[in-house]
Amino acid sequence: MSVLILAEHDGRQLKQATRQAVGAAQAWGAPVDLLLLGSDTATVAADAATVAGVARVLRVDAPHLAHPLAEDVANVIANLARDYKVVLAAHTAFAKSALPRAAALLDVAMVADAVAITAPNTYVRPMYAGNVHATVQNDEPIQLLTVRATAFAAAGSGGAATVTTLAAPAPSELARWVDESRSVSDRPELASARVVISGGRSLGERFEAVLGPLAQQLGGALGATRAAVDAGFAPNDIQVGQTGTVVAPELYIAAGVSGAAQHLAGMKDSKVIVAINLDPDAAIFQVADYGLVADLFEAVPQLTAALKN
Repeated sequence: MSVLILAEHDGRQLKQATRQAVGAAQAWGAPVDLLLLGSDTATVAADAATVAGVARVLRVDAPHLAHPLAEDVANVIANLARDYKVVLAAHTAFAKSALPRAAALLDVAMVADAVAITAPNTYVRPMYAGNVHATVQNDEPIQLLTVRATAFAAAGSGGAATVTTLAAPAPSELARWVDESRSVSDRPELASARVVISGGRSLGERFEAVLGPLAQQLGGALGATRAAVDAGFAPNDIQVGQTGTVVAPELYIAAGVSGAAQHLAGMKDSKVIVAINLDPDAAIFQVADYGLVADLFEAVPQLTAALKN
């Protein structure tokens, strides 16, 4: 029995979520292969080969995979999956679009967003906005699943995996890449950041001006509530919550966040939660480890200044 992990990368190195998926795969105690798709992936393949616990890097390199589409990724997975007992990926937008398609091609059911692996085919996954954790068993001959990356320790470096190049299937032509728009930031990626500073709608047009310096000082990522995003005060790609990105950083600072159930579902597994809110009855204080009843427009700049000193 062996495990195949769908890798994600930025063209130079693996994303942290993939290393955490490798950490999750250790639950099977079986050889782990990384599936790396893209175009001109020699550099990232060399990086992937150093991940501890990885036996082989399967490199599928082709021009049409420069912008991998879910249909093409699913075809590659389906072609390889019958040689594996487990196909695994971090629960990201990339994997959430590709793995269900691969499961359909293989005619098996899959498990999504597992936060624990208790047996080779038994998983714990959140339900009802994280208020219930269900233990589910999957008896399919091939286990397909995504895992919540932050629930697992990231694999380190020091490995010496072999790199095997495989031929890419022809493009599916069911979809085609047209264009993409990326947010460029020197801050860490929200899903894997060690520190996240989140704000609510009350920040208004001063969202970036108030929270940005604190995030910069702590080397953290910015997050936002759905209300702040819907109001246009923060971009959609930093939304934290049930319909946004699920995070579990070492430190989560919620400034002006009320604590709506939708938002709590995406952050309450954070290791340390700090809440700053003028309303002492805000629900966020029920899950916070440290709470400060204060005007965030005064407290956050003071905290930033104190950290600078």
